[in-house]
Amino acid sequence: MVAIPGPSIIPDQVLSAMHRPMVDIYDGELVEVTQSLLADLATLARTSGDAFIAIANGHGAWEMAVTNTLARGDKVLVLESGHFAPGWGTMASMLGVEVEVLPGTLCDPVDPAALEARLVADTGHDIKAVLVVQVDTGTSVCNDIPALRRAIDTAVHPALFMVDCIASLGALPFEMDAWGVDVMVAASQKALMTPPGLGLVWAGPKAWEAYRRSDLRTGYWDWGPRADLSLAHYYRFAGTPPVQHLFGLRAALDLLFDEGVESAWHRHDVLARSVHAAVDAWADSTDLSLNIAAPAARAATVTTVMTSTTDAEALRGLCQSRAGLTLGRTVGGLVGRGFRIGHMGHLNPPMLLGTLGTIEAGLLATGATLERSGVAAAAAVIATELAH
Repeated sequence: MVAIPGPSIIPDQVLSAMHRPMVDIYDGELVEVTQSLLADLATLARTSGDAFIAIANGHGAWEMAVTNTLARGDKVLVLESGHFAPGWGTMASMLGVEVEVLPGTLCDPVDPAALEARLVADTGHDIKAVLVVQVDTGTSVCNDIPALRRAIDTAVHPALFMVDCIASLGALPFEMDAWGVDVMVAASQKALMTPPGLGLVWAGPKAWEAYRRSDLRTGYWDWGPRADLSLAHYYRFAGTPPVQHLFGLRAALDLLFDEGVESAWHRHDVLARSVHAAVDAWADSTDLSLNIAAPAARAATVTTVMTSTTDAEALRGLCQSRAGLTLGRTVGGLVGRGFRIGHMGHLNPPMLLGTLGTIEAGLLATGATLERSGVAAAAAVIATELAH
């Protein structure tokens, strides 16, 4: 079993939907599937804006967002809270965009006051866009997107607000229009329960205004032909569609909507709190600790567990080789300092309790003495939910 922060476990229904013969890419069922996906992706993001599906991973979605909204020499402000927003900025800089990083830490969310202060100081409005992730899978922090939007508004700054929801869409609340997000990016392989290969981007009205002055557009990423309904279906994808992935994503969204999006948000919240309770219990008698101290800033999709004397790589290796459980390595500035537990997408209490039980067994097998059972602590959280 994989318990990494993406790619996540793929449901059998999604795998079955993908396992089918090739179809006509110009007419018929696939065209209808594409239309339904674009409509449902907008519904999932809570936006009246346009959704785009690209054959890409999340990094491709980053590039699509940047190339359609910015021009060479534009400045963007990247809000650091871990490994991935700066990575988005690095990609932008390679395209000819000037990148400034608002410094952050590896264990805290972005400070809205710091963002407001920086934008107030930008009296010439040189900053054309603010880039941030909702969840950084490296640190497992969750940023307060509405608070950051309020900071931009309080500063009376016209910068585009661009949010990476790759590790959060479908698992955490997100309201693109209500929260004033102009550009949003995601990908198929995390809480959307589909294999890697689809990069997703949403564009609001302000993003389309920026599109008109952008000079970074390329033939592949360009929103214009992809949004032109007068063109043939394959223009939605700048060429041959990702046929099997589209059928898979259709099945995944059906599962998500059948459950209810708000119910999925709640399920992820409960399971995340059970993971946090387990780590807190282990912390009583080991050097394990949660990287994110503030409960409100902890992601509901991934938990980064820090260690000091415990050999995290030995624990990961034991769990994988002897018990069939794959845990995530730490990345970025936290490399070698712990491990990560992914808990997103196709996941329920039996699956998660099995993961936590295997980690606990691994700790015991490597000589740890546990005063409290993390599995029992996690079960208590889930039991409270089951009792209601």
